[in-house]
Amino acid sequence: MTTSSPTYSSVKVGDILPSVQAQVCRADLVRYAGASGDFNPIHWNPRHATAVGLPDVIAHGMLSMGMASRVLTAWLGDPGAIVEFGVRFTNPVVVPDDEQGATVTFGGSVAAKLDDQQVRLTLTATCGEAKILGAAKAIVRLPA
Repeated sequence: MTTSSPTYSSVKVGDILPSVQAQVCRADLVRYAGASGDFNPIHWNPRHATAVGLPDVIAHGMLSMGMASRVLTAWLGDPGAIVEFGVRFTNPVVVPDDEQGATVTFGGSVAAKLDDQQVRLTLTATCGEAKILGAAKAIVRLPA
């Protein structure tokens, strides 16, 4: 793992990115709904969420993806270095109705060094024991 901003020459396949934790509470869901326009009641109404088979209110998938990008930007120091970023949603982030909300832990590792100073990263995201994102990958371009 590198201790300063990574460079193409300094990273190695298998290097681990520093993990990042994020808290998400119900107020965050309200703010995200307003910013995104996604007012689906599964994100704010517990009766509706449980009626459709969910355990409780859940975070927006795109909010989870956006939070996952924090592991990239924290490691890179430059969000403009992200070339591609994609995930598959595997489990929801259930957000309890309390002051702490849910804790989501993000991590990653260097999967491959590509041409043109690009690096493919594999990302992880868990909430408790649940893996919330699958096939989470990014390609970033690093300085020499």
